Amino acid sequence: MAAEPRQDRGRERRERIVAAGADLLAREGFGVVSHRTVAERAGVPLGSTTYYFASLDELRAAAARTLVERWIAHGTRVTRRASPGEYTADAAARLLARAILPAAEPGPLQAQYELLLASARQHPDVSAVLREMRPHLLRMVDDVLARTGWTGHVGGELVLAVVDGAAVGALSERRPRVRAVAEALLTELLTRAPAGR
Repeated sequence: MAAEPRQDRGRERRERIVAAGADLLAREGFGVVSHRTVAERAGVPLGSTTYYFASLDELRAAAARTLVERWIAHGTRVTRRASPGEYTADAAARLLARAILPAAEPGPLQAQYELLLASARQHPDVSAVLREMRPHLLRMVDDVLARTGWTGHVGGELVLAVVDGAAVGALSERRPRVRAVAEALLTELLTRAPAGR
C-alpha cells in the first residue's frame, strides 16, 4: 500500500526534472543543461537526476521530447481556437506561423533553432527523439491546413521547410519580427499553390 504513494512521488519528481531540463533547453540551449543546473531548477537533490537518468544524454533526450510536445501542444491549441472555413492565403499563413512558431520574439526562437542544429551535430539521442516526434509535428501542420481549407494545395513538409528557412534567415539577420517574415513567405507559398481553390 505504501509503494503507490512512493511511486507517485518518484514519478512527480522525475517529471519535475524533465520539465526543468526542457525549460533550460528552451531558454539557453544544451550548454547549460547539466545534472546540477537541472536539479537546482527542479528543486531536487543532485542525486535525483542521476538516479532517474543514467547519463546526461538521456536526460537531455527526455527534456527535448517534452519541449517538442510543448511545441505541438501550442500548435494544437492555436488550431483548435480557430474557426474552420475557407481562409485566404494571408489568413491561413498567419495561423500556420502562430501554430508552428511558439514564440513571437527572437530570443526563444533562436534557442529553438540552436537546439535543432546542435542535436544533429553533438547529441544523437536528442536527434533520434526529434526524428521520432516529427510525424506528430507534421500532423499538427496538416490539422491547420485542414481547418483553413488548404489541404491538398500544399504539404506539411513544405510548410515546415518554409517556416524553418524564414526563421533561420530572420534570426541570422537579427530581424525583430521573425514570425512576420514566416507569415509573408507562407502567404507567397499559398498564393502560388496549385489552382483548385
